[in-house]
Amino acid sequence: MNQMTDGHTVQRFNDEMNQLHQHVMQIGELVRDQLRRAVASLKEEDADAAREVIARDQLVNDLDIEVDDELVHIIAKRQPMAKDLREIMTVGKIVTDLERCGDEARKIAMLCVHFYDHNTTSPSDVILRDIVKLSEFVDDMLDKAIRAYDILDLDLALEVIRMDIDLDTEFKCCLRRLSTFIMEDSRVVGQVVETVLGLRALERIGGHAKNIGGYVVFLVKGKDVRHEDLEAVAAEIQSGS
Repeated sequence: MNQMTDGHTVQRFNDEMNQLHQHVMQIGELVRDQLRRAVASLKEEDADAAREVIARDQLVNDLDIEVDDELVHIIAKRQPMAKDLREIMTVGKIVTDLERCGDEARKIAMLCVHFYDHNTTSPSDVILRDIVKLSEFVDDMLDKAIRAYDILDLDLALEVIRMDIDLDTEFKCCLRRLSTFIMEDSRVVGQVVETVLGLRALERIGGHAKNIGGYVVFLVKGKDVRHEDLEAVAAEIQSGS
């Protein structure tokens, strides 16, 4: 008989899953804070603040490992099945994407250190402004993705997935704007290339937020939206299917 049929065992499983949920939320808030701090350090030309972001990335890594250990413990001890197993597997995927968001925030902080702590020619505010602007959009995506998971909000999850289309459009616009700086002054080529790396890090964070939105849909509906028409999935959800 599966251990999950016992009443007390079910309660312990629920308690363990609640704890796991809280750890996911903790990682999510930490990663968002890392992103905001990294961009602020770049905006304020504060290499010391950037180095703090880089050091704090270890906190994200430690929590990632802790959640992995919890997942292994739950699977080995509780032998979950069906929806319970789906939830556990989904949590593992969400945490992986959040940890990668932390890695991308670290890259932005490293960019700040490169610009302002190595006697290099610093980029102008005009060149960097797209990073600040795009980071606000990406932070909103990440916030909505985390909230969608927290309350299992399908509409919010679908909104995050749709936002990725706008993110892709804005990212390409940023690249076009930056190319004009090179045409006007070839001496800024290096600065523009480094700035593009920062924009790429933000674009990847948005991609991870999109993934989390998809995981929420999978968790609630058991439907993998990666290979489905999004609007068809949305219509199906609205119809209550």
